[in-house]
Amino acid sequence: MEIIAHPREMQEQARRWREEGRRIAFVPTMGYFHQGHLSLMEYAREIGDRLVVSLFVNPTQFGPTEDLDRYPRDLERDTRLAEEVGVDVLFTPAAEQMYPPGYQTYVTVNGLSQGLCGASRPGHFRGVATVVLKLFNLVMPHVAVFGEKDYQQLVVIKRMVSDLNLPVEVVGCPIVREEDGLAMSSRNTYLNPEERWSARCLYRSLQAAQQLVADGKKTREEILSTVQQIISQTPHTRIDYVALVDPETLQEVAAVQGAARLALAVWVGHTRLIDNTLLVET
Repeated sequence: MEIIAHPREMQEQARRWREEGRRIAFVPTMGYFHQGHLSLMEYAREIGDRLVVSLFVNPTQFGPTEDLDRYPRDLERDTRLAEEVGVDVLFTPAAEQMYPPGYQTYVTVNGLSQGLCGASRPGHFRGVATVVLKLFNLVMPHVAVFGEKDYQQLVVIKRMVSDLNLPVEVVGCPIVREEDGLAMSSRNTYLNPEERWSARCLYRSLQAAQQLVADGKKTREEILSTVQQIISQTPHTRIDYVALVDPETLQEVAAVQGAARLALAVWVGHTRLIDNTLLVET
């Protein structure tokens, strides 16, 4: 595995691969790899001739009071794990290379970025869309793989790719969970033992919603009431949002008709966790 730190060097390598007719698969990450990240890499490895994984804690997607400085980092461990998966290039640019002095160009995906996480993290998706577009220009992938845990991010990136006519196929992969159902996340490391126990309520609430739909209870009120009750009765939790939305537009829906995405963000102690599931009418 090669480690490339300079953006221009990454772009030159990608250009050489394309000239050779290689299919480039790409997984953008902020590092501190867990099995969720590795599953994306393993899938990308199968669908591409060359696999690039970026490791960049992107400052523009963090708000001024968020956890940029304490976001977990372990380059040595991440390098070992990426190499074991079969990554060809680990791209590790520095912030000053991605956003040099005088930088002032940003990408905004209106509408899709406004609700859900966008409501409580203003500017977050502007930072996400901007860095992903920059990474696409540097890595020049044919296909890019994202996890469905960050579902709103996936929808935003797909819209940006469509709207800007980018020659990249964007693929979403299923959420990878711990044995007790908690969605794998680098931020899970922030949880103390009591909070970690409480965090299981996110998945339990999603399971309860799936059972409601299976039992024919499909209205927004029935589903959200049950989810909110499960979470609010669990110690150390505070709901940021619980929403039932159209899977493509992310607009609130009144009931599960065909399919709807149940999305939630919950503070567990001082850690904000997100999760979601697709509810399908039977």
